[in-house]
Amino acid sequence: MLTLASNAWSQQATIPSITEADMARARRQQPQITDADIERARRANRMPSEAELARVPIQGTPRIDALPQPTSVHRPVDLEALAKGYERAVGSPPQGAFPGGPGLMVFVSFSIPEPTLARLVDQAARSQAILVIRGFVNGSLKETVARVKDLIGSRKVGFQIDPQAFDRFAVTATPTFVLVRNGAVPSDCGGNTCFASDAFVSVVGDVSLDYALEFFQRSAPAFDKDAAVFLKRLKG
Repeated sequence: MLTLASNAWSQQATIPSITEADMARARRQQPQITDADIERARRANRMPSEAELARVPIQGTPRIDALPQPTSVHRPVDLEALAKGYERAVGSPPQGAFPGGPGLMVFVSFSIPEPTLARLVDQAARSQAILVIRGFVNGSLKETVARVKDLIGSRKVGFQIDPQAFDRFAVTATPTFVLVRNGAVPSDCGGNTCFASDAFVSVVGDVSLDYALEFFQRSAPAFDKDAAVFLKRLKG
């Protein structure tokens, strides 16, 4: 067994010899590249001329400032902060209307029919009631100011943007009329101000301001004198 294994290993270890004839044959089989071949390849893949390069349009430099910006970087509009600036632009509530006496607020929106809005603006000017809206027209303070100025004209009307007031008095539809009794004192509730349930009355509907006030007198006798203050101004 040892002799057979030795013979097998010696056969596997035999290295074939390469002769000069083998090398010559391998050289003959390799393709020969001539100067003609090189010239033919140069003509097939030539460089473009100056005239051809001039006809190629040059791409403009991209404008980094014009690239779309991700929406996540835009901060939400602070309605409360802008509302304060809006009050300075349009005008503060008339002196003595609220809180130096009973307060009358009319919650409106620009979706209310134009004749109803015009009537409420006229009656608010005469009674010194305050018109309150929740937010801005199309999210724009500029558009809102322009819309309000077109609506009230030269009349003296207290006009406020106060989204918190809608929550404070549980206003879910417009127009809503809210009468706050004389001497009512708001209290702090969760970072906001609230009035006790017996400190105000409200009614919702497409009615005139005098109708709402007379309704308060009939349905809530405790607010009769407060409603009479505004009725007197309205009819005076």
